[in-house]
Amino acid sequence: MASLIAKRITQHLIDKMFEYAHIPQTYEDIKDRENNFTSEFSMTMAQFAAFRDYGVRYLKRELKTSYYHAQAEFEWFNIMYGLSISDKAKTTSFEDLEE
Repeated sequence: MASLIAKRITQHLIDKMFEYAHIPQTYEDIKDRENNFTSEFSMTMAQFAAFRDYGVRYLKRELKTSYYHAQAEFEWFNIMYGLSISDKAKTTSFEDLEE
């Protein structure tokens, strides 16, 4: 029973992740793929922040748990299925720090 709930939640979050990233894919499109879809697609930091907010609220409601537990569950989801972020801030070089 618990695994069916986890599967339903995972499928929903993957669908929503693609929706927030404006990618015309669904769980059904990627479920049988042999390669890792997470490296093929990406989302912006703003899209990720909006999706994270949605995902934590959704998990809190579905799992009937605390906000902090929902955050932890979302982080596990993101590690397993999260898309890469395409607009990460560029790091400063050591030469820039010396000036």
